[in-house]
Parts: sequence; structure tokens; C-alpha cells
Amino acid sequence: MGISTTLHRSGVADIVVNAPPVNALTVQGWHDLADAVTAAGRDPAVRVVVLRAEGRGFNAGVDIKEMQATEGHTALLGANRGCYAAFAAVYECAVPVIAAVHGFCLGGGIGLVGNADIVVAAEDAYFGLPEVDRGALGAATHLARLVPQHLMRAMVYTCRTVTAAELHRHGSVLEVVPAAELRATTLRLAGTIAEKDPYVIRRAKESLNGIDPVDPKRSYRFEQGFTFELNLAGAGDRHRAAFVADKEAT
Repeated sequence: MGISTTLHRSGVADIVVNAPPVNALTVQGWHDLADAVTAAGRDPAVRVVVLRAEGRGFNAGVDIKEMQATEGHTALLGANRGCYAAFAAVYECAVPVIAAVHGFCLGGGIGLVGNADIVVAAEDAYFGLPEVDRGALGAATHLARLVPQHLMRAMVYTCRTVTAAELHRHGSVLEVVPAAELRATTLRLAGTIAEKDPYVIRRAKESLNGIDPVDPKRSYRFEQGFTFELNLAGAGDRHRAAFVADKEAT
């Protein structure tokens, strides 16, 4: 369990998240993921990174139960810094990052996928930001990289989700495949990139980041400020407590 990295002879680094039951990462889990992605990008033997998960879904965001069980704001601050580090690590990874998504991709999962270079998804994948229902804000920056502006706003306000097929129509998901074919399809795509000149690919990643119209790190940090405000106002704790109580009741 946790975060594991396998380097294939082709130069593909396969980073796998396995944090049952729903891949909702703890503070340490987010930092571990950031470290794994950063280390892969710094390894000259790595030509491309595949980021995927085991279990029922790709990622369910932060571990809200950890936040509620931790005295004070330590876990909240840690989760915010951990998410920031993990999202930034994907974006700044020196080589392309391909996200392979199955099942749910929620909250922090959107931050990872939105900052990935390429997204491949299983037919059962769905994407959303339940932040408003959790008394938090964040990752709209990354959702805006996946869907058009007005849809992004509707998704934030209503907490509705979209399917992999919908994102494919928007062009943000490259391929939608049966779940059983997700890993093989993603590794095959990664292999195609790995066959290219690694120096040129690394410069391509750097150049593409350089022409981005929005700095995702700065934009996301702005969003995080409103999460802190919601917590000071008591809304954050109120909604998180209700979420935990609902989960325990079921």
C-alpha cells in the first residue's frame, strides 16, 4: 500500500497509488506522491511517467477523516501543502506525465489529472469537485484545464460530475477504453513517447509549460486562501463533520 514506482526498461516510470479504500490520501500520502513524481522526473533514465491507481477509483481527494481526527488545523494545513506539492510535482515533472484514470476522480484527483500532460481514461471514469459540499474550495484551476469555463463553474457550484466520454468530447481525455485495457493502452502510449529523443522531449515539456496562459501553481494558491477563510468562518469544519458523520452512519 502507498505509493510505488516501477521503472520499465523502455524508460517508462509507472507510479501507482494504492491507498484503500478509496485512495483518499493522507497528508503524508500527498507528500510521498509529490516526492515520487519529482524523483522520477529527475532520473535521467526516465523518459515518461505514468500515474495510475489501484482499487475502486483513481483518487478521492484528501483524507477528511484524518482532518477531523487531528487536533487544531495541523492536518488541514498539511493537506493543503501536500496537495500543492503533488499538483506542482506533476506539472513541473521534467518529463511528460500521463494520467490513467478509472472509477472516481474527485477533489485532489482533479488537481493531479488537470496538471498531467495527457489523460487516458476507462469507460467507468468520472470527474468532479465536491469541494463546495465539503466547505472547501480549490482545484477549479485544474478543472478549467479539463472543461470549458462555464461548465467548470457549473460543476463547482453544483458539485456535478462529468464522464470520461464527456471529457473526450472536450479534447482533454485522449482515449476512453474498457477498464481492463486501461493499463496496457496507457503504457503503449507512454512507450511511443519514450521512443523519442529524451532531450527533445524534456525541452518540449519545458517549452509547453512556458507558454501556459495561467500559472496553475499561483492560481491554485489563490484558491486555497478561500479554503482557509471558510475554516476561519466555521464552514469548513461544519461540512467536514457532516461528511464524516454521514459516512459513519452508512
